[in-house]
Amino acid sequence: MSKRVAILISGGGSNMVSLCEDMVGDHPARPCLVLSNNPDAGGLAKAAARGIETVAIDHRPFGKDRAAFDAAVTDALERAEPDVICLAGFMRILTPEFTARWEGRMLNIHPSLLPKYKGLNTHARAIEAGDAEAGCSVHEVTAELDGGPILGQARVPILEGDTPDGLAARILPLEHKLYPAVLRRFIKGERELLNLS
Repeated sequence: MSKRVAILISGGGSNMVSLCEDMVGDHPARPCLVLSNNPDAGGLAKAAARGIETVAIDHRPFGKDRAAFDAAVTDALERAEPDVICLAGFMRILTPEFTARWEGRMLNIHPSLLPKYKGLNTHARAIEAGDAEAGCSVHEVTAELDGGPILGQARVPILEGDTPDGLAARILPLEHKLYPAVLRRFIKGERELLNLS
């Protein structure tokens, strides 16, 4: 029996697509839902074209009531009955109640070598700090922003004259390799750190 994976997105969904492309054949999981807080997210159409159920819950009508938005997301997730939730460019900070509800079953990909550069503007911050390398991390989601156990990382050198956009463009293909690899292992109960380069 395949495990069920729900994927939460806010934009084009390139990491969602890489996860879905991997969940075929002998993979132990299948996508059961793609949910976005942005009704115009390009990733919703990409998921629908693959025959995956999609849901859009626009966060804007909820205003600053994050708990009410998270409750609506939880309702949609509970109907889909996922075993694992993958945050893939989901640009919302989740409430502690939400993270507690799904703890141990929720992954996120973050564009830095955690624990460095939690939050936003990670590539610019790595360049400004004079770091020799940057990359991405997949971690379990806990109540601490970008703070859960790290399950996988991939690294690239920071080159002289690098810009945040240029660095992001070199890291994105590694995100597309790392996230599916970590999800495969996570579903099998493997939690050891995976390093890709």
